[in-house]
Formats: sequence, C-alpha cells, structure tokens
Amino acid sequence: MKIFTQMESDVRGYCRDYPVVFERSKGSEMFTVDGDRFIDFLGGAGALSYGHNNEHIKQAVMEYMQADGVLHGLDLHTKAKREFLTTLRSTILEPRKMDYKAQFTGPTGTNAVEAALKLARKITGRQGIISFTNGYHGMTLGAIAATGNGHHRGGAGVHLGGTTFMPFDGYFGPETNTIAYIERLLEDTSSGIDTPAAMILETVQGEGGVNPASGEWLQGIQALCRKHDILFIVDDIQVGCGRTGTFFSFENMGIDPDMIVLSKSLGGIGLPMALLLMKPEHDQWDIGEHNGTFRGNNLAFIAATTAFKRYWSDDSFTTEIGEKAAILRQHLQWIKADFPELNIEVRGRGMIWGLEIPQKGLAGEVVNEAFKRQLIIENCGTGGTVLKFLGPLTMEKAILEEGLGLLKEAVQAVYQQHFTAAGSNS
Repeated sequence: MKIFTQMESDVRGYCRDYPVVFERSKGSEMFTVDGDRFIDFLGGAGALSYGHNNEHIKQAVMEYMQADGVLHGLDLHTKAKREFLTTLRSTILEPRKMDYKAQFTGPTGTNAVEAALKLARKITGRQGIISFTNGYHGMTLGAIAATGNGHHRGGAGVHLGGTTFMPFDGYFGPETNTIAYIERLLEDTSSGIDTPAAMILETVQGEGGVNPASGEWLQGIQALCRKHDILFIVDDIQVGCGRTGTFFSFENMGIDPDMIVLSKSLGGIGLPMALLLMKPEHDQWDIGEHNGTFRGNNLAFIAATTAFKRYWSDDSFTTEIGEKAAILRQHLQWIKADFPELNIEVRGRGMIWGLEIPQKGLAGEVVNEAFKRQLIIENCGTGGTVLKFLGPLTMEKAILEEGLGLLKEAVQAVYQQHFTAAGSNS
C-alpha cells in the first residue's frame, strides 16, 4: 500500500473507501492479492454493466488483438468502426425508429458532454446552457459548469459561467410544478434568464442522489425546448446502455432528444469510449472543428459491437433486468421497513437504485460496514446521504441477493450503533 501514498496524488478517492489491493475480477466479484472475495455493487461507477471480464466480450477483444487489428486509428475508417456503426444502427437505433448521426468525441463521458454543449452553441449562436439542480455531467470546464455539486465545482479554479441552474423534477417537493416555474422565467423578458442554446439533463440523476424524473416532466421540458427553439440534450452516460432496463433511459417516456451523450458501459468491459448522437440536421461541424487523438478506440468498438449483438438483439435482456430490478426494489423496501427510525427513502429504476439515509454521515458509515463484510457500494447525493446500487446488469440473482443481505447487515450495524442501547439487536 505504501507505493500508492508515496506516488499517487491525494486526489484519489474510491481507494480510500476500499483500502485493499485488487488482483483479479470476474462477473460481479473482485478478489484481492490476499485472496479475499468482494461482491461488487459499484460496477466501475456504471462502466461495467456486463460485468468484470465478460467472457463473450473479452474473447472478441482478444481475437481482434491476436489478428493485429488496428488499435489506434484517430478517425480513420476501420473494419471495427464499420461493424460498430452498422450494429448501432441495425440493433439499437432502427428498432427504436431513431435517426441519429454519431460523433466519437474522446475516451470519457465529459468529452461527449463538451462536444454537445459546444455544438449547441454553434448551431444556435447562443452561449447559455440550462442545467438542473443536483445534475452531474463531468469534470472538464464546460461539463463542470453544468454540474451542481459544489465540491466538484470548487476544484475548477476559475469562474464557472455560461450555465443557469433550474429545479429538477421534485426539487421543491411533489406539490411544486417546476415546469411552470421554468416556463415563467423563459417567457418573462425581465427575468434575467436569456434564451439558452440548450438544456441538458439526466433522466435519472446518478451522482446527484438517484433522482428519477417522470415521463410527464420530461415531456414538459421537451415542450419548452421546442417552443423556445432550445436544443434538448439527454445525458445517458450513467443511466443509458440498459441501466434503467431499456437501452436508452428515456424509452417509452414520450421524448425525442436533439442530442444524446453516451459513455461508461458503452465500452463493453470498461474500455474508454464516448459517443455523441445528434439529429442529422444538427451535424453542423466544419471538418476537423472538434477532434481529439483518442476518438477511435477500436478495441472499444469491438467490445461494444459484441455487447450489442449478444444483449440487445431482442427483448430478453430487458426482461432479465426487470426481474433483477424487482428483487433489488423489494430488498431495499424490506430494509426501509426494518429500520423505521432511519427515515429511509428508496428510489430508482431498473438497475440503478438509491437508498437514502438522511441523517448526516450514516450512509458513509454503511459503506464502511459493507466493506468490512466484503461488499463494495458507494454513497452519493448531497452530503453523501444516498447508497447507490450500480452493480453489473448481468449479476447472478444469487449473488445479488447475497449482496443485499450483506447490505442489510451493514445497515443494521450502523442502526445498532446509533439507535439501540448497548448495541442490542433491533
């Protein structure tokens, strides 16, 4: 462990919560150099939706490398890219009657967000962006300006302008119609809010605390965008690629975004890849106007193509995700019922769920207790009050239930420390 503290920047984060050295991983499990087994409810912060070292995807990647396939290609045409684009169109877009062009923006999600915001400003000639309370869109300057978290914003070192924050669905509670609030500000020329180039949002806010928006609210936002000639961008980086049960998080919700940004599990087995999907009429870049050295990760093209073909050629994977989502929701509801003094709230969709413990610091304590029981889970949201499930979509049901049992034990340990006399059982 000494080499990490000697050589690695203090900015490191996850390793502080999980202070062991991992050596190998498979499916939903990780193993340390000492041979200890951990169940993974973190899943690479959502990048490992198909699990660690998915055998089918790994095999395709290994065969491509063995054949000396092109690994780095800038934006050159390659066989791997052709197969990815062909499969993206035939397996993902056409069955959903979606018409988008694709831009490879760089290795990470924040690259795709930057490209989307930059393109929206170019198209409209306007500078402003509307983002939403508790939203998270990345760590580069344009993306962090659209991110609500004060801790992350504080690391920028410069004034973060160009973005106006509006209240997300339910921000003021269920009785307040935030659509009406936003509409009033946009329509009043004396509100101080200029018509922006774009609105950007997550349909389920991940880092912000697992906050799902309703279909009705999303339709209202889209209607405002259409009315005021504002481009509508959906950030599907964390909750796309099947996380909510369908490939895109907004399917069956009655919206049709101008742009969609994807990354994380798009790379299949954790390979870096980010993608901007745009309506054809919005492809208004001049040649080379937005580029980057690592746009064409051909290994990620192979991994993503394999994942599309194996998991998204029919509805069986969506059905499987739904079954596991029901198990997750039920177990979290049981935890809520068993510890009423904790005032737990459960919310989520598909295979992204949050268990909020509003008392300051308790969710972080649960993370620590879970780690002692060899379960990896993170906390998020304002003040870190929400435990967030982002385990692989392919997680075996038995391991899922085992991990949820460990989570309950961790919650019970924290409960006993704070709510029962002398640590007696609840």
